This record gives sequence, structure tokens and C-alpha cells, in this order.
Amino acid sequence: MPVLCKPSVAVPEYVISRHETLELAQRIHHDHGELQLALRLISRTGVRTRHLVQPPEVTLRHPGFEERNLVYAHEAKARIPAVVDEALRHAQLAANEIDTIIYVSCTGFMMPSMTAWMINNLGFRNDTRQLPIAQLGCAGGGAAINRAYDFCLAHPGMHALIVACEFCSLCYQPSDLAVGNLLADGLFGDAVAAAVVRGHGGTGVRLAGTSSRLLPGTEDWIAYSVRSTGFHFRLDPRVPTTMVQLAPHLGEAVAAQGWDVPSLDYCLVHAGGPRILDDLSRLLGISPALLRHSRATLTEYGNIAAASVLDALRRMIDSAPPREGARGLIAGFGPGITAEIALGTWTEDPSLVPSPTMSISTHRADHHDHSTSGDQSHTHPRG
Repeated sequence: MPVLCKPSVAVPEYVISRHETLELAQRIHHDHGELQLALRLISRTGVRTRHLVQPPEVTLRHPGFEERNLVYAHEAKARIPAVVDEALRHAQLAANEIDTIIYVSCTGFMMPSMTAWMINNLGFRNDTRQLPIAQLGCAGGGAAINRAYDFCLAHPGMHALIVACEFCSLCYQPSDLAVGNLLADGLFGDAVAAAVVRGHGGTGVRLAGTSSRLLPGTEDWIAYSVRSTGFHFRLDPRVPTTMVQLAPHLGEAVAAQGWDVPSLDYCLVHAGGPRILDDLSRLLGISPALLRHSRATLTEYGNIAAASVLDALRRMIDSAPPREGARGLIAGFGPGITAEIALGTWTEDPSLVPSPTMSISTHRADHHDHSTSGDQSHTHPRG
């Protein structure tokens, strides 16, 4: 069965604290009629720090949708290579051994997709399949895992690379004064994450099954309003209550695997906010400790959209990998309202010994030797 290997996650160098966020909100929106409500909501997010691709003072300015999208493309090209390189090392694979790239992002737009740039510049074969996913928002991380699982089942022995690139700060809208948008300004952060799903071998979560659920009649609860200034985030006040409806579906997915929810060894979910974690713990009857890695992502990075579940998995592995055969759940939640659920057991492959010398440069050399597309430049662009 396919194995989801340890992810690589990188956050930008510019940091803004909750205290700084609240001070900015008070200064910029001092005359807002619902400022105190917005401040209370931001204070309750549980977010301590967030990372941004630009300094806060630059983020607060809006140079226009075109300029912001150019920043998105530049920053993605500058930051993705190192994250991909590390994810490949975790999986003990070279770039030319990857058979499909699944790229998820809801904070910028490129056509051709970033997958084409990666194939041209990072040593992937020119017959590598491309699957960009743009409109599942925060559920994109779970969806990417599930689509990688589907691909590896359909093509035994092949490997998939997942890349999640989310620069939520580029969606900041200074003129949008809705309370939900002000809350988003204090909740979302930026991150790039990558992970390999191996078709055979590997150490990580051996995926045993997946499930997708959509709550009817909720498609306008989380949404983008696309305007001349870009993406305007829309959040319905009912969103924090969605776990009441989604928790039974998570339980059904676990039961379909022949498992019992309270006996799960780990639970890694997209932490859109603290209430999601609190409600899941209560509704599923699981210890809050099972959700500690998801909560740590929210606390230290904020809501990093599709990258959230990959970061929670990374944190679990870094803290203490589960025992062989440990059972767990991975779930992403997003617009729709959509849940993408994966079940798996922990496995370790002693035949794969980490190699610190494998790098993108060796991937490129292999790619050059095996490519059928003729002479290509393998110069590493800086963005």
C-alpha cells in the first residue's frame, strides 16, 4: 500500500505576533464599529505567531492584484526547491523517480501551473504527470494526500510528490472591513510544504483508505469573492460549528476501516481554529493530546491552509514517531464544506537508510542522463 513519508515544511522569515496583530488592528481600524468584537475573535484563535513572505508594513499595502500575483510566483519559485529537495530526501527518492506532482494552492494563480516550472527546473522527468488543485482551500492538503493515494493504487510501484504553497498574507484586503475578514487577517499565515507518497517501500503512514465528504447547502460558508483587487475571503459565522456535522463522517470512515475511534493512536487534522479541535475531541471521544500536533501548528504558524495537515504530520514524526502499526487519521477541511479524510498505519522500512548527500543537483544530473526531451538547462533560478 502507498506510504506517506515525512513532510518538509518551511515558513518565511518575517514574523508577526498576536500582540502585534492586535496593535495593528487597533491602530488601523480604530473607528470600526465592531472593532472590539474583531479583537476578541483574534485573541481567541490560539495563534501566537505567524510567518509572512513580506514584512508586515509591506503586507499592509495593496499594490494591486497583478503585483501581488507576481510576488506569489516569485516567492514560490524561490522557496519551493529547498522544501521539495528535503521531502525527496525523507522519501529516499530522486526527482527523476517521481511520476506525478500534485500541487495545491489557493492564494495565487499561475498558468502554466507551478508544476510545469518544477519539471523544467528541478530535475523531474518531462513525462511526469501534473495535477494542480486550486479551489479546495484548506482541504487541499487532505485532498492531495488522497489523490496521491489514488494515483499510487492505479499505478503500482509509482511515486507521487505533494507540494502545498500557501501565501495567505497576499490575500490581505485593507479596504475589506467585514468582521470575518478582520478575523482572517489575524488567523492565516504563510508556509510551503512537500511530501512524497511512495508506491512501494518507505517509512511513514501506510495509507489504508480514504474518504471525501461534502456538507450539502454550505458552499457559501467559506468562499472567495474574486474582485479587481484579488481574492476576498468570506467566512460564515456558522463555520466553527461544522464539526458537529463532520465528526460523524470521520467516525464512519474510521469504522469502515474496521477500527474504533477512541483507540486511534494519532489524529492529524486541519486546525482552522481552536474550536474545531475542541469540538472534535469532544464529539469523537478522543483525548485532546491526540490533536496536540495540529494545535501546535495553529499556535506557532496560524492557519496555513493546505499546508496544515502536512505540518502536523511533520511535528508528530519529529516529536516521537508512532510504534509500528499505530493507527491514525489525517483530515483536511475546507470550502464546500468539504472534508478529505485518510486512514493509515505507521510503518518503518529499515532497508531505506537516510542519505544526507542526496540533493537537487544530483536529481538534475540523473534527469539529464535519462531525459528524452533533448538538451535542457538545469540552472537553478533564484525566483
